[in-house]
Amino acid sequence: MKIETFLPAVSLRPFIKGYRLVECEEERINKILPDTALSLAFRIRGEFGSVHDNYLAQLPATTFSGIQKSVRFIHYQKNTTAIIVLFKETGAAAFFKEPLDEYFELSLSMENFDSAGRLSTLQDQLWHAHNNAQAVRLIEQYLIERLQGYQVDKLIYNAIERINAAGGRLNIRELSNELYISQDAFEKRFRKLAGTTPKQFSSIVRIKAVIKQYVEPVSFYDLALDNGYYDQPHFNRDFKLFTGQTPRDFFRNKSTAYW
Repeated sequence: MKIETFLPAVSLRPFIKGYRLVECEEERINKILPDTALSLAFRIRGEFGSVHDNYLAQLPATTFSGIQKSVRFIHYQKNTTAIIVLFKETGAAAFFKEPLDEYFELSLSMENFDSAGRLSTLQDQLWHAHNNAQAVRLIEQYLIERLQGYQVDKLIYNAIERINAAGGRLNIRELSNELYISQDAFEKRFRKLAGTTPKQFSSIVRIKAVIKQYVEPVSFYDLALDNGYYDQPHFNRDFKLFTGQTPRDFFRNKSTAYW
């Protein structure tokens, strides 16, 4: 598997972290951990699908995916190429008018949001692109055309910065009080723009922080306490939901491809 990253155009940098190109010459299954932002995948050639309980469900040529709470397994057929748009937190809201929490744990065809004809034309252009950089530029042009009049919600932006800075270890009620907004109003605005609840968002941030921090021979008990868990079983349960493995198994096989 070859993975290549591209930076977005300046006009799209407020909303997009980057583009990840995945090329598979051989059939394989890739492990994808939950992230704090939504994504949009364009299949250039080949086929890909989601594997769950040993069942393979083919994904559409252009797939919009909401935030996930647990690990996903993506099957790539031989000679498959895809480009994944990695939005920033709340970045997808600039391209989709619907509340983003409606797509939590879902992967939908872009035909739910755009005409089949327009998407078919784009797929044809991507197929005939001379190189990967040109394919990325075609996707960027499509995204620029979808870009809506969007103003950053500074309160939610501030909340996300605080959650990230604290490694996900913030009390949501206290956070809403600090932002001078009721918890109900805060959570509604947060879900609409971030695609999940503040609590679920914080949980993802916290487990990602755990994975980044771990260095042998630190004990998992100490790692759990350092990241705000009150007991080892709670930590183990959250970690396995996120990664599909126990902490011990995950870090033993951390060289396994995932992103």
